[in-house]
Amino acid sequence: MTRTPLAALSLAASVTAVSALAENRIDQVRPDAPELAAYGPYPIGVQTMTFSHPGQIDILNTTADAEPTYDRPLTAEIWYPAAPGTPAGGSYTAVLRDGQTEVTLHGQAARDAEPASGETFPLVVISHGYPGNRFLMSHLGENLASKGYVTISVDHTDSTYSDQGAFGSTLLNRALDQRFVIDQMEALEGPVGAITDASSVAVIGYSMGGYGALIFGGAGVTQASTEYEWGTPNGLLSRHLAGSESHATLIDERVKAIIAIGPWGNNAGFWDAEGLAGFEKPLMLMAGSADDVSIYQAMRGIFDGTTGVTRHLLTFEGANHNAAAPMPAPAESWTPVDTLDFVPFEHYADAVWDTNRMNNVAQHFATAFIDLHVKGDGEKAAYLDLVPVAAEGVFALDDAGNETEAHTHWRGFPARTGQGLLFETKEAGE
Repeated sequence: MTRTPLAALSLAASVTAVSALAENRIDQVRPDAPELAAYGPYPIGVQTMTFSHPGQIDILNTTADAEPTYDRPLTAEIWYPAAPGTPAGGSYTAVLRDGQTEVTLHGQAARDAEPASGETFPLVVISHGYPGNRFLMSHLGENLASKGYVTISVDHTDSTYSDQGAFGSTLLNRALDQRFVIDQMEALEGPVGAITDASSVAVIGYSMGGYGALIFGGAGVTQASTEYEWGTPNGLLSRHLAGSESHATLIDERVKAIIAIGPWGNNAGFWDAEGLAGFEKPLMLMAGSADDVSIYQAMRGIFDGTTGVTRHLLTFEGANHNAAAPMPAPAESWTPVDTLDFVPFEHYADAVWDTNRMNNVAQHFATAFIDLHVKGDGEKAAYLDLVPVAAEGVFALDDAGNETEAHTHWRGFPARTGQGLLFETKEAGE
């Protein structure tokens, strides 16, 4: 028998792996994914729109003596339920973490497809990290649109891979951007506007997007955080100061639920007990226990401190800051670039967890949480009533395949798929 050299086998395996990755799919649902990760019944359309927020403070050109304003541009990707019969499949042109390399992503949404008609769908706002872009959480944008939501993911100016600017712009503008795009979607004309119900909204934010979402949901910042030399100039962040009138007017009754994934800020003193206690929306936090950017214990502090609401904390044991939110690393990101001191792959991937697995878990819990609080689907509450340590859940079925009283395995998770996850809940007042 002729033997193939080991090196040749390794090369063949590498070529096969790269070939599979080259499609850069954002829509993969693993066979062992939890139940609610599956795409829903609606075909998906997608459009790109650009909005302009007039009269905003130009942080990049602000000085001690001048606070110029500008019309702040915000480009957004909008996914929506499409007309019956719309064929699945489409692509996106995105930019990698280096801010230069263009990549093609593939998913299920059809570009500029005709929207569904005859009903309206709640709105979900998706807000990336610093830096990031509107495609970073495109897996959630598509997935939730297939389940009857209009989802909008925003390129936050001064905070994208291509235009990353002064951090103070992100500190001030993130919550303002989130509010503004809801206003724009509520006023949107045309077929997409006709199917958008902006009176019922969920906000999903990752890292700095989570920071903004917490402020938007009622967690006003500390006085100290408005004075950081590296922060927002001229004390402009006081607009979001806990107890201020300007912060109170930012909180929006249209927002029914907030998901903050790896939220940054508590690790840097942006909230205290008073600020966190002011948060007033149902909250789900997702975090990696090894997060060394937003710091896991600081995120647990958010979970403990938002005492005015029912909230949940989903923990990926051993995962770092890339837990749950980023799409799978594009194939092109595996190659080093001259402009970064790390391989771009590291911006998307986790050293311990498979990204598709984390995405599927996030899709499952986001669906349950948003369906419950935005659509009022009470049946989804059972997916959030769980033993805290997934690995301690008991999988117990009778001969007919029905759950017995001893069954405590996480609802929607196939047998043997509950390792490495924690899910904690605290009620308002706790």
